[in-house]
Amino acid sequence: MKKFNTYIIIAILTLPNITAKAAGIPRETTPLNATENQIQIVENLIGDILDEVQADKLGYGLAAGYANTRIRKAVISHQTNGSGYSILSPIAQNAIRYYRDLLLRPDYYTQTEEKLKVLLADLLTEVQNGKDYNTAYDEARIMIYKAADASFNPDTDMVGDFCYWNVPPVDSADFTIARKLLNEAQNTYLQK
Repeated sequence: MKKFNTYIIIAILTLPNITAKAAGIPRETTPLNATENQIQIVENLIGDILDEVQADKLGYGLAAGYANTRIRKAVISHQTNGSGYSILSPIAQNAIRYYRDLLLRPDYYTQTEEKLKVLLADLLTEVQNGKDYNTAYDEARIMIYKAADASFNPDTDMVGDFCYWNVPPVDSADFTIARKLLNEAQNTYLQK
């Protein structure tokens, strides 16, 4: 028996290291003030939860609850490099919401991405040539609002506190997809 156990241990130790790649946080879903370090912390904490959401094994409510519990415990036990719950939780919630919505409405995401590639084509080219990402994102938002309602005027409709803006109804996925396209354009510029 001792010889058999030794063979099993040797077999296990000689197996190649196999690691599962957990789902990542899509950068287009993160709060604009989130750092790459904070995003990595959340990926490490909830990657397996995101896998379950993508596999349609967890709905938004359970996934969000599990993620918040892990993040809260990590913050309390000082395992988040000083980042707090108020930034880490929104990173997780946005990613869960995105993956869940993508699962439920894949056609909408595909069609909207194609529509936005056309609408934002000139802006994407400018970002590929070095235009500031934040400026481009602000312009993209205005272009999306104008596409939803041609009478939209940011000079009069986006004045004061955000809650008083008079903006046309637009699916939040449109802004997420616009950020994705802008991120891709910016990455093209950075790789030059």
